[in-house]
Amino acid sequence: MRLHPTRATFHVALAGAAVASMGVALRLGAVVAFGGAMILAVAVGRAFALAAVTRLRAAGFEMVWSTTKRVLRVARGETVTFGAELRNRSSDEMRGISVRAIASSMLDATVEPETVDLLPNSRLEVKVSIHAKRVGRWGVHGMALEVRGTPAGGEALYEVPLMFANPFGIEVFPRSLHALVTSPRGGRSRRAAEAGRAAPALGEGDEIRELRDHVPGDPFKRIAWKASARRGRLIVRDMEREERDVVWLVLDASVELWAGPEGRAPLDDMVDEVAALAARHLARGDRVGLAVLASRPRTWLSPASGAPHAVKIAAALASAASMIDVDRCELDEWEIAQRVSEHARPLDPRGLQDIPKSNLDLLAARAQALRARAPFAPRIPHAPTTREQQLRHYIAAFGIEVPPRVEGEREKTHATMAGALDMIFNDKKARASVLYVFSPAPAPTSEILTVLRRLRARRVDVRWSLPPFERAVPAPVDREGIPTRLHEVVEEAVWLRAIAARARAEKILRRLGVRPRVTERRIAG
Repeated sequence: MRLHPTRATFHVALAGAAVASMGVALRLGAVVAFGGAMILAVAVGRAFALAAVTRLRAAGFEMVWSTTKRVLRVARGETVTFGAELRNRSSDEMRGISVRAIASSMLDATVEPETVDLLPNSRLEVKVSIHAKRVGRWGVHGMALEVRGTPAGGEALYEVPLMFANPFGIEVFPRSLHALVTSPRGGRSRRAAEAGRAAPALGEGDEIRELRDHVPGDPFKRIAWKASARRGRLIVRDMEREERDVVWLVLDASVELWAGPEGRAPLDDMVDEVAALAARHLARGDRVGLAVLASRPRTWLSPASGAPHAVKIAAALASAASMIDVDRCELDEWEIAQRVSEHARPLDPRGLQDIPKSNLDLLAARAQALRARAPFAPRIPHAPTTREQQLRHYIAAFGIEVPPRVEGEREKTHATMAGALDMIFNDKKARASVLYVFSPAPAPTSEILTVLRRLRARRVDVRWSLPPFERAVPAPVDREGIPTRLHEVVEEAVWLRAIAARARAEKILRRLGVRPRVTERRIAG
């Protein structure tokens, strides 16, 4: 347990040292004694503070969340507020300052009030507000504060930082799918065609297509008796049904597309648009499939419809932000083990004191046992060894973000995408009628273009959304505050090159009959 002096304590100790030094210089014993008494008071205050906080922790000083849920689902850009209760079971009065939630950097967490007075044997509730910046599964790992004793109602000389490890999960969905997933839905299920384009067709349905004369073979239940009486001959009703689309959404989730501020990266906007399209087509009754691709296929959901399928799509898009796989993460096994050790130490009853720092096998086994307290149950990450899989699985289960790999995976992703589009083309059970692709444009020699030609020959409506980009880098300035000429030239060259590359890509896609467009910039919150 570490004690930190407050600002007042530091000033008292400094003043005491100065008075004692002055007394020594002037050879005044009383002055020396007075300065020594001030320093002694600081030392005695430290002993009292240590004893008080030790009693506080031994008696039971804890924090619990007011909600019984271990995971809250929120929309990106939304702010959710819930409570946390601080419990002081000791007979000492304490003051907590700098009360704060320890959460992922993808979440903005604030606590009110920041200073609390904890009476003996009392409980006090604080409000925690979480603002979700990026789609994904992120953790609120606990709460921290600095505790001060308040002897005789005054300020204490020392403060002790305390951390309450109480894991909690925030699952952030795109706004459009979050509304679809959380809204109550019911009613009769309606049959939908497994393939075909959304258009009125003759058949059993709820809408009248036309009234026509009766012909032999028409069922009597279709006879419009009132119309027949008015016209003096038998008239039947032709009903129409709508054949539903089979829609595929293909999302490029390469690590380089996450570059940028949280919530404003290209992939943030593409995830929002994928979610909006999925919600729109599911609301119409279409069957929607989803493929999230990187250097390897990350998610493959066959076309389906209904609210349960919307939950699966939302969960798949939430996992798209994960960088925990070894081929997407910048951290090696030892660095992952260090993060696991830092997070698991307050959760472990023995504080990991029985595990040597170099023994990763014991750490992985302990992490496997502690994962029962995690809010999430993610898939097992990709890693070369079982031990590293267990360590990375712990990180993912508690919603701890890790840095993405610096090297991009553009070429590997487009090779994976070519194979995925070929699988969609060869799927005979649910032939695609509409295909949306969200990715940077392929190279002129890419295998993707060959598959797109085959899809267009089958009359599949293919639409390609290019990621947005903007001039977001501030120009460096010289001593007079004027942007440097070199930076202006480089920025203009990069900008023109990006514009030219996009124009060439749009031209190639249009030649194939693919409709290119730029993903909309969506501001969450």
